[in-house]
Amino acid sequence: MSERATHPAHADHHEHPHGWSAAVAATLHCLTGCAIGEVLGMVIGTAAGLANGTTVVLSVVLAFAFGYALTMRAVLAAGTGLRRAVRVALAADTISIAVMEIVDNVVLTQVPGAMHAGLADALFWGTLVTALAVAFVVTVPVNKWLIGRGRGHAVMHPYHH
Repeated sequence: MSERATHPAHADHHEHPHGWSAAVAATLHCLTGCAIGEVLGMVIGTAAGLANGTTVVLSVVLAFAFGYALTMRAVLAAGTGLRRAVRVALAADTISIAVMEIVDNVVLTQVPGAMHAGLADALFWGTLVTALAVAFVVTVPVNKWLIGRGRGHAVMHPYHH
């Protein structure tokens, strides 16, 4: 008898992970989209001399856009239609991206001089990297909680190859 047959709960765990490793993987996925959007927004806003609030809003909008786009790309690659891909992306990523963006931008706006630092300034890049790292650490347990309840990134399980 196979291990899968004798330990169905164990086999199910591998098919639908819900522990810390799944939470870390989901958060890394979220971090990828958030980081692309956040960095792009901060670079555009800083280079264009936009007000801090405008730069933050631009970064948040781009973080959500890139986060959703990465998820939709995976869901579309699994053969679903655009409408379903949008619904899955919204369900999978909204809370994770929101938490990550709140934490990230609180850190960015609380470090003295970070929002006024130029693109060639180590303070700009150091604060941005630190803010994303702190956001990652805070968001992992949120994703674990969501996945454990069949929400958040757990809705992506049918679309993983």
